[in-house]
Amino acid sequence: MKKTIIFVLFSTILLANQLKIKNQDVSPAQLQKQNKQIVQLAAKEINKQLPQTVDKYTTLDKLIPNGTHLEYIFKINTGAKSDDAVKKEDRSRMERAVTYGVCKSSKRFMEAQITIVYKYLSAKTNVELFEFVINQQKCYNIMQR
Repeated sequence: MKKTIIFVLFSTILLANQLKIKNQDVSPAQLQKQNKQIVQLAAKEINKQLPQTVDKYTTLDKLIPNGTHLEYIFKINTGAKSDDAVKKEDRSRMERAVTYGVCKSSKRFMEAQITIVYKYLSAKTNVELFEFVINQQKCYNIMQR
């Protein structure tokens, strides 16, 4: 599944690069508009294949385009753990892993100043467990460590 999503993202980025005019000819407003189109295209294409199982606990449910933010919505089967226990015990570990993974795999989105948001909801209660906002600055800080 990860290969499929990476392929779709890569294809979307290639399409966006074909649409791109030389950087010196593009106004900030045009870049912003283009980035919104990239987010719309990526969400549309990936949503065609969803929901998909990520691992035995996690399902990628949908992507939501929100301006230049691409929001990934995941559902987590927390088993016997309460939502509060998951929030307290798993947040920092997951945030490090998710942020590092997104920074490595979505470098082109980060360069285009597209923000990736990962939202994790409880599959049982639909309560938000975590939200990780990953942008160019956050990736820069992580990669400099």
